Amino acid sequence: EVQLQASGGGLVQPGGSLRLSCAASGFAFSNTVMSWNRQAPGKEPELVSRISKGGVNAWYTDSVKGRFTMSRDNGKNMLYLQMNTLKPEDTAVYYCAKDDDHTRGPGTQVTVSS
Repeated sequence: EVQLQASGGGLVQPGGSLRLSCAASGFAFSNTVMSWNRQAPGKEPELVSRISKGGVNAWYTDSVKGRFTMSRDNGKNMLYLQMNTLKPEDTAVYYCAKDDDHTRGPGTQVTVSS
């Protein structure tokens, strides 16, 4: 059974930082392109970033470029999203997903507010 469990969300002030983690199991993690996605209230889900199987290449949506960094540890089956200089518009539920079939797990809430 595929399991993807995101954690690390919370309430942070504008300009602050958070590091999200995603624990993966039940599939060949190191052979799977992975993504972070988010969904804000009343909005469609949005692809935030995507990382290659080996972790060398990552893609980011324009609104987070230069602020977010996605990484992975294939030895631990873990995915990470370092989020810096957070803005109120980053407020959303963040979840990790397999890029091939878009299987996702429960998300973690990120709220950026003063």
